[in-house]
Amino acid sequence: MRSVTYSMSVSLDGYIVGPDGSFAWTEPDEEIFRFWIDEIREVGVHLLGRRLYETMLYWETADQDPSLDDSSREWTALWKPLPKVVFSTTLSAVQGHARLASGGLAEEIERLRAEPGEGEIAIGGATLAAEAAALDLIDEYRAMVYPVLVGGGIPFFPQRERRVDLELVETRTFSSKVVYLRHRVAR
Repeated sequence: MRSVTYSMSVSLDGYIVGPDGSFAWTEPDEEIFRFWIDEIREVGVHLLGRRLYETMLYWETADQDPSLDDSSREWTALWKPLPKVVFSTTLSAVQGHARLASGGLAEEIERLRAEPGEGEIAIGGATLAAEAAALDLIDEYRAMVYPVLVGGGIPFFPQRERRVDLELVETRTFSSKVVYLRHRVAR
């Protein structure tokens, strides 16, 4: 069965976006960007909320930029053809290999898990991930922890009143002192 993963960059105090809406502190260096390129190779379909979808739209046409470096071209070549499911109540259309979700999150994940296919089901965006976590649909949490305190904003971890035990699967410290933590939900 395909696993559902939630992977984002996060501040040490637990936010993916600061109180001013900025996430500039997550700008990856070459080493971290290479890591993200390797991670996206393992994804079979990406579920996105509207805000993350709109942020990632840049990559749908980035390959047309002649100043794009080789790593960004490689990322674009992987991201563009990747199937995406966008959850939004305000968008009426999406671009590229994206489609608007036709059902609820649990229904979409159940359908994707039942379909033949390779790769993980990745969830991007804290709001969508919080809904998936509340429904106990996330199998792995992957946090790229940046050594910065932003003091508030959108939290990485959903705020809910139940305990979830996790098993550490992998850690990695990058030369920039960013730490990657991968945890599997203990079932």
